Amino acid sequence: MSIPLSIKWNNQKLEILNQQKLPLEVEYLTLETLEDVYDAIITLKVRGAPAIGITAAYGLASAAQHYNTNSLDEFQQLLVKDALYLAGSRPTAVNLAWALERLKGSKPLTLTVQEAKGRLLEEAISIHKEDEASCRKIGEFALSLLGNHTKVMTICNAGTIATAKYGTALAPFHLGKEQGKKFQVFACETRPVFQGSRLTVWELQQSGVDVTLITDGMAAHTISAKGIEAIIVGADRIATNGDTANKIGTLNLALLAAAYQIPFYVAAPISTFDLTIESGKAIPIEERPAEEITHVAGKQVAPPNTRVYNPAFDVTPGRLITAIITEKGIIHPEYNKNIVTLLRTQKGEES
Repeated sequence: MSIPLSIKWNNQKLEILNQQKLPLEVEYLTLETLEDVYDAIITLKVRGAPAIGITAAYGLASAAQHYNTNSLDEFQQLLVKDALYLAGSRPTAVNLAWALERLKGSKPLTLTVQEAKGRLLEEAISIHKEDEASCRKIGEFALSLLGNHTKVMTICNAGTIATAKYGTALAPFHLGKEQGKKFQVFACETRPVFQGSRLTVWELQQSGVDVTLITDGMAAHTISAKGIEAIIVGADRIATNGDTANKIGTLNLALLAAAYQIPFYVAAPISTFDLTIESGKAIPIEERPAEEITHVAGKQVAPPNTRVYNPAFDVTPGRLITAIITEKGIIHPEYNKNIVTLLRTQKGEES
């Protein structure tokens, strides 16, 4: 058994694990054009905030190799245009915009166009490698925080196939398996597109982790009946005050954790923080097609013309979060102060 990978960069070609086909078929797709990358992101062939950012970075860098110009100004204009196009694919996940902005800022004005093309590919590869290292650190910090707690609940998929490797919320389970620690993971199915049942259960099984599937509506009973000791989730965007956007249903679990007095942890890289917004009220919430709710496996399960509200994410207030686990350390409340302190310290280390 081994940890599956979501993204591969082989011989200047970008390959992604087609998560639409999981768990019944393991298929890797080669993304050759910018349109291929956009489609893969918006149709959830690739998903998870870090994986989306990595894919977009490779997509933009690859597209730039085909710009037919010797003018740096024109090169930059084309780059900005393509970055804007990709940024519109998934608005909630901040890693997408973060990765694209990082690529746009990686080209000093003294470079030639050819040198700029090479620099963009180097930056995309760096983002990929850094994410794997970050996820491992997140997993190590999460293991220390979980301590003797082995019965843990999660939602959606914040795992290895949502990142470069190991994942965020699932990283302690993959690392724990490597180290001989035995977890009992309870995974919510995560309606409407079943990312918990199709993806989290599949990838934990690939690593040999003990995982049990429950429906979203079973969470409260399961916490009580099975003695759940902690809940850990990922994040798509975290505001300055700790408010966290994650897959729809996350807020439900945070409220249950508070009611049952068990810790509720968020695991995410520092690239997921958005200090341009003070609270979760400013986070855009993506709404997805009605068919995700009215149909299951292509079969209609709701009456025709049913009115549907299908937000893909919800926002958990920082006050419900016990701690936020990053690759740079564990952040505890007060988040308004401690998030800014950690990120400013990190910027100081990089300068």
